[in-house]
Amino acid sequence: MAIGTLSAPRPSVEDRIAQVVRTRTGGRIRGLCICIQGNRLVISGESSTFYDKQLASHAALESVEAFIVQNDLIVG
Repeated sequence: MAIGTLSAPRPSVEDRIAQVVRTRTGGRIRGLCICIQGNRLVISGESSTFYDKQLASHAALESVEAFIVQNDLIVG
């Protein structure tokens, strides 16, 4: 009987970027959604401060090279 190894599914690019953004912003982005549309990475959700919106942009920019980052976070 052969024993195989089970591996967890690899997180998608969107999931990895979302984790970086959550970590960098301390989880303060409500309803965070990272979507890739062609060569564009879109960040959406809600933030209480413009500072967290900026942190999210910088975290995403540092995580990807081949995408244009579009930050659609709503501040309020």
